[in-house]
This record gives sequence, structure tokens and C-alpha cells, in this order.
Amino acid sequence: MDKHAAARLLDTIASYQELKGENPFKVRAFSNAARAVDGFAGDFDQALASGDLAAAKGIGRATLEVLREYASGGRSTLLEALRREVPDGLVEMRRISGLGVTKIRILHEQLHISTIAELELAARNGRLAALPKFGEKTAEKILRGIEFLRRTSAFRLSHRARAAAVALRDAVAGLPGVGRVEIAGSVRRCMEISGDVDLAVCLSGAASALEPPLAALPSVREVTVSGGSAFTLRLDDETTADLYCAPPERFGHCLAWATGSAAHLERLAACARTRGFDLDAEGLRRGGAGVACADEPALYAALGLAWIPPELREGGEEIARAAAGTLPRFVERGDIAGVLHCHSVYSDGTNSIAELAAACRGAGYRYLGLSDHSVAAAYAGGLNEDAIARQHAEIDALNAGSTDFRVLKGIEADILADGALDYHAEVLDRFDFVIGSVHSRMEQDRATMTSRLLHAMDDPHLTILGHPTGRLLLGREPYPFDLDAVIARAAERRVAIEINGDPQRLDLDWRRCAQARDAGVTISIGADAHSLAGLGNVESGVAVARKGWLEARDVLNTRDAEGFLDYARKR
Repeated sequence: MDKHAAARLLDTIASYQELKGENPFKVRAFSNAARAVDGFAGDFDQALASGDLAAAKGIGRATLEVLREYASGGRSTLLEALRREVPDGLVEMRRISGLGVTKIRILHEQLHISTIAELELAARNGRLAALPKFGEKTAEKILRGIEFLRRTSAFRLSHRARAAAVALRDAVAGLPGVGRVEIAGSVRRCMEISGDVDLAVCLSGAASALEPPLAALPSVREVTVSGGSAFTLRLDDETTADLYCAPPERFGHCLAWATGSAAHLERLAACARTRGFDLDAEGLRRGGAGVACADEPALYAALGLAWIPPELREGGEEIARAAAGTLPRFVERGDIAGVLHCHSVYSDGTNSIAELAAACRGAGYRYLGLSDHSVAAAYAGGLNEDAIARQHAEIDALNAGSTDFRVLKGIEADILADGALDYHAEVLDRFDFVIGSVHSRMEQDRATMTSRLLHAMDDPHLTILGHPTGRLLLGREPYPFDLDAVIARAAERRVAIEINGDPQRLDLDWRRCAQARDAGVTISIGADAHSLAGLGNVESGVAVARKGWLEARDVLNTRDAEGFLDYARKR
């Protein structure tokens, strides 16, 4: 049972319970369990089967029973019962930004709205605006939210798309005649969201022989043949997967063609023509004769190009730089010296400081930059001054017993509505570094939000601007503000801007990384970890940095602890 599917199951149950009006403690138990499962670091299936999952923080008896029932029979009697009482459309409405449970209940009880289609009609004909505490602005916001949901409903977050791709790859790899299977497409290019799964398959025989075993895979609902050497699969979870097949001598071309964006492939084909080749979906040819490309480096070398990392294949300057031999060495996971932006049990994390530190040390990092929430984030257990004192004493004790690893005292301070950082200056002085983030009042207009962020960067305590645009992928648009002005102020004040590695954020967007770097801004890669599994978000952040053409020297936490602290002190 895929742990992400298990987490979605528990989260869905929590949504139905909340809309039904169940006891808040019961709702919170399922929500917490969903987060715990999604962040579980070990072998989920093994832990569920052995009973070890029961010892994980956040997993209770009721949630464990639901998981066991679903794993054994593919169904949840609890969820089925809730669905008989709560219309599915109400749960779907929760995906609309700004539409909480209270408002959904009002809509259902007073306007008898049960679907998004009915909600849209009510927003357009004035019935919604006429409700108390709604009004024209709320109706307009809901219409924008519905449109955003429609645009994004066919996509999934990067980590979920990768999990689906890995599962299908492993299943296809065991089929007769299959020699090699590689993930391709948007997942391999590390796009933040993906609409489908793409695989390149190396076959020793005819592609037609692969159709029956593909159709027999447990997760496959339908197989469609395309062009004789490609298949489109529809999976049980409604995922669409495209498989591109080639013999060993053409597998490099197959993988490259299945990976690149349309713009990259167009420029690659143009490059091929300048060198006397023809390049298209069928292969690389010269004078009508096929050119063997057993791997990708052979294809790129035939065109006079250095191999281009998959993350870069978006149709920018990658081909020109590869032809000139000037592709830089991009930042890698091994360059990261310390993990920043981590939450412990002191706020809304699920692990102790000692557990986080041990996991970071075990993964080869040299420091942990702890940054629990500040007091204004009461919903996340933000730290008051007494909690800060206790936490810092605990950190001092941990550091006293270690010579090769260090825990740094940080905080994720809310940027308040007027741009001030949470806490007074004398409290902020107690931290080694400060991440400033917006968590509230995101409905401010463009000018107000811009002024708010610029004011925050004027505070010399601020080291890093956290998840700078506030977006939640597939959930919430960025708040309106002038990013160019913020980048310019960050460069002027030497405030680092974060690439937040949480797969729901991946913010700063990779498309703006080079702009920030060229303006003189240092980039920080933050895990935004709320569990041990969340420490793996560093890899997602590194993928964004690479996609944004960043080198190790551009990234703040490639520096050792002293180098990082020196940067913070100079603020």
C-alpha cells in the first residue's frame, strides 16, 4: 500500500468528518495520522504488516484499523459510511482556496448546494453574494478558486507523480522482453507538477508482445497502442501513463525524446539539422540511415553537445551552452552542508530536536538549522518566550555533547500584517538566524503586500525570506506582490531568499532563480521539515535549484556552520 495513498485516505476521512460535524478531536486525530503516514521514513508496508506502525507518533488505534482494512481489502467501511451522509461535492469544495468548512456548511444548509457546478451557478447569479458574511468579493474569489481548481485538477504534485512513476517502472521492469525501464517526461525533468507518467522502455523483441503482459498488471485498467511502439495506460487511480519502447540500439534516443519538453526537442531537432542529421520521434538519421544511440550521451555527442541534465531540458539556453561547452557544474545534494527550516515537537513537528539532529548527522549533514514557529502562529504551536528558553537550553546541551555536528538556534518568525517580524528585537537577538514568512492576511492587495515584504527585509534580524510567494501548488495561487522589487531589496539588504523544498510549495519558482542570482541574491534551500521524512525535502529543493541553473556557490547552506552564521551576523 503506497503511503501517499494511505495518507490521502486518512485525510479524506478527516474532511468528511469535519463537514459532518464530528468531534474536533476525532477529526484532528485523522489529520495528524495523515501527516504522520505521509512523512513516515521507513518501509510503510512492512511497518503496517508487522504492527510497528502503531508505535509511530500520530498513529492511533482507530486510524491503524482503517489502514489495515484498506490494505487487506481495498476499502474503508468508515469512509463508505461517511460518504452516505456527506455529499462528495462538499469535500471537493474544500479544495477551493478560501472556502472553509463553516462556509461550505452555510452554502449546503441555506442554498442546498452540493456540487461545484451548483456553487458556480450561485456565485454567478447573485445568490451567493446575497448570503450574510459572503458578498460580491467572496463570490468573485470563489469563482477564481473554481477556475484555478479546473486548471490544476488533472495534475499531481511532484512527489506523488514520482511515486506513481516508480511503482509503474518497477512493475514494467519485470515483464518479459524488458531490459531497462527509465522514468522520463516531466517527472524526470523535476517539474513541480505533472499531468501523467512517462516511461522509456528498452525491449529486446517486438513491442506488440508487450501489450498482453501490460494489460495483466494489477494496477492497469486499460491499454491503448499508439504507433506500434508506444502504449498509453489508464491505471486504477486514474493516472495516465505513456510508455515509449525502443530496441537497445535506439534506447538513448527514446529516453531523450520521452524526457525533453516540446521546446527542448524542437531546438534539439534544429541543432541536428545544422549538423546534417534528421531528428524526430522515430530516431536520429543521417542520409536516411538510422544512427545508433544506445544511451543519451551518445545522442548528444553525435550532435556535438555535452550531455544536458534532464532538469534543464525546457527549451532555454541549455543547447547553446552545451554546444559551447559552458554548462556549469550545478549544485548537488552532496554540496549541502546543513539542513535549514526544520520544525520540532516544540511547534508543529513530530520529532524531537535530538531525533532530527541524529537523522541529519546520519545523512551526512554537518548542522541542523532549527526553526520552529513564532508565537503569532498559535495554530502551529508557536513558541512563547518560556518555550524559547527551554528549547535553547536543550540545544546547548546537545551541542555540548557533540564535536562533529551542531544545532543552530533559528526561528520561523511570522511577517505580520504591517511587515514587522514577530517578537521584539531583544527576543530576536537570541537566535542564530531568522526565517521570515507570511502565514496570514494573504488577501492584502499587491501594493500592501509588497510594502509588507520590503519592510520585513529592512529588519536586520531577518536572514532568510521563507517561501517567498506563498503559493501552495494545486491549492493556492501566490499572493499578489511585486517580486522584482522584493528581489532587488533582498540583494540590497543581503537577505537570502528561500527555495522551500516542501513538494506543496517548491517556492521560489525555478523560473525566477537565475533572476535572483543575477541580481546578487543568495539562495537558501529549506526543507520545511515537520518530520524525519521531511528532511528529504532537501532533494526537492536541490532539484529546483538545479532547474534554476544554480551552482553550489549560489546556495547559502552549502557553507559550513561558521560560514552560514557569519552570513547571518552580517545582516
